[in-house]
Amino acid sequence: MVRLARRLWADAEAESGYRVLTPAPQLSLGPSTNASLLAAIRSSGAEEVDLARRWGGAFRVRDGWVTAVSEHGGGVLNATKAVAMFQALAAKKGAVVRDKTEVVGIRKGPEGGVVVTAGTGEEFHGAKCVVTVGAWTSKLVRSVAGFELPVQPLHTMVLYWRIKPGREHDLTAESGFPTFSSYGDPHVYSTPSLELPGLIKINYDGGPPCDPDSRDWASGGGDVAERVARWIEEFIPDHVETTGGPVSRQSCMYSMTPDKDFVIDFLGSEFGEDVVVGAGFSGHGFKMGPAVGRILAEMAIDGKANTAAEAGVELGHFRINRFEGNPMGNGKN
Repeated sequence: MVRLARRLWADAEAESGYRVLTPAPQLSLGPSTNASLLAAIRSSGAEEVDLARRWGGAFRVRDGWVTAVSEHGGGVLNATKAVAMFQALAAKKGAVVRDKTEVVGIRKGPEGGVVVTAGTGEEFHGAKCVVTVGAWTSKLVRSVAGFELPVQPLHTMVLYWRIKPGREHDLTAESGFPTFSSYGDPHVYSTPSLELPGLIKINYDGGPPCDPDSRDWASGGGDVAERVARWIEEFIPDHVETTGGPVSRQSCMYSMTPDKDFVIDFLGSEFGEDVVVGAGFSGHGFKMGPAVGRILAEMAIDGKANTAAEAGVELGHFRINRFEGNPMGNGKN
């Protein structure tokens, strides 16, 4: 799916004239016994590297850790610009974007099709419906279809740290600094400095469960920042400043399934194949957005996703019924 998404990002950029994706190497590091790390290295075709020779020796790594780089495996997306790009492309093809419109109900139409009800009482009628409501997925599916879809919202923080004086250019995408994932404890990820000059995003991957309608916007932020600060002080101390904590903290939500895999499926029940659901993207969905969007659209319009089949994407992996009789879905434990 990554390869399909990468191609569709390029197609959208070419059609719109926008530039939203900045390519970068992808660095994966962690204990040599970490199964997730080893699987990521295999799937990306990454090759082991000596970090003392890359990126000016910015990284320090523990003994017994693996470090591998996929030279063309990473990248940074300008999310705000990307959303504007797709909205512009959609409007060009006749779509109407309705901001700040809460969906409170979905039902079968009296003569077929689907009726979507907004919080204002306004109703939208159509032949098919695609549901992509993120952290509100479980609540909406429960209310309209009467079953539990295990998509748990998590409260997480996006942290930006100050780069030490004289090191600002070293950590930029322009200089070739990588996106990276550290598979130790804590699991930390980062993207090179791009949108906010002099700052770099280094985050903890995860967070506590939350209710999207009544979450504490500051909960756990201090603990998360302290864990990330300790990681910085051990692994990249000469380039990133931790004194005083992160310069910026932004609250956001993940939507996590028990096996951390996506949900891409027909809703079923009384709706059959008239309603399609995309959910559980767990902080990893935006980069897959063009691929997931194409797949969901084809499922709604054609009842099947030819693009996924042609790209070798096995959608059975993302079906809702994987949780029947096994609350962990595709997970083994």
